[in-house]
Amino acid sequence: MENLRFCSIRTSSWRCLALRAVQEQQYSGSGASFRRNPPLVSYSLSSRGSKSQQASLQAATTTAATMWPDVQTGRRSARMVIGCGAAAEEHSAGVSSAAGAVLSPEMVALWRHAQAVCFDVDSTVCEDEGIDELAAFCGAGEAVAAWTARAMGGSVPFESALAARLALFQPSVTTVAKFLASRPPRLNPGIQELVSKLQSHGTEVYLISGGFRQMIGPVAAQLHIPSENVFANTLLFDDDGEFKGFDETEPTSRSGGKAKVVEQIKKEHGYQTLVMVGDGATDLEARRPGGADMFICYGGVIARPTVVAGADWFVVSFTDLIQSLDSK
Repeated sequence: MENLRFCSIRTSSWRCLALRAVQEQQYSGSGASFRRNPPLVSYSLSSRGSKSQQASLQAATTTAATMWPDVQTGRRSARMVIGCGAAAEEHSAGVSSAAGAVLSPEMVALWRHAQAVCFDVDSTVCEDEGIDELAAFCGAGEAVAAWTARAMGGSVPFESALAARLALFQPSVTTVAKFLASRPPRLNPGIQELVSKLQSHGTEVYLISGGFRQMIGPVAAQLHIPSENVFANTLLFDDDGEFKGFDETEPTSRSGGKAKVVEQIKKEHGYQTLVMVGDGATDLEARRPGGADMFICYGGVIARPTVVAGADWFVVSFTDLIQSLDSK
């Protein structure tokens, strides 16, 4: 059976994308090798999807077209399979697609039986980027969001982007408290069920974020994740409660930090299988030797082409991950 490298997009409530292979060729790129066919990309963006979801799907379509210059488009079905990070083969035990390609049984088993799963928070567990929302509350939303996009896309070092963003609005203790009181966490659909199901299966769940502990604490509490399983940055304030900076000793405050946290978690707890779930370049970095054994890119809020291209599995709905835990 032929090996395929792919990721999948599927949602149960609205139509998204479908891609089908028709002729075998070889493609190499983004540090990975793909055995693929010149694909037919069929898509229908339904009005039932949110603007952010539709934007994600459009970005994913662009990614597919970049990977396969000979891509054809049409309006047909509701599933997409594109060349991506993990080896797959046609096998009845795998997670199947509308195109007939499936995630390899080995990767499916790794996901179902992972000893630990680490989630990014902003635009993965939550619907938005926390620092962008805090900045908007302080009147600096657009300028900070532009820096966030660069950082998550991997075009600038994360630590540089973090310092630049905070310098634009310098939140105080009082400002942060008012923000948290006025705006509780907005979780992405399905994340509570997914985390609960993982925990019921005995899988340890972690939050690893480039955001701030002051804002992630309520998220962890809502998901019943203990504070010792949260790795994030810390805002610093002076004696008057004014902004002083951030703790630069936190590994998540710089590029490559999430990868180091994952390695630390694996080493301290002796996990043999650990999965990273996220949407940004800093999440993808965790998928390296000694780090995460699988990277799942969540594109329900935004699909960044370079991150999608490096993923083992790409989903825009947590439903896929929930259902795969239930399947035998």
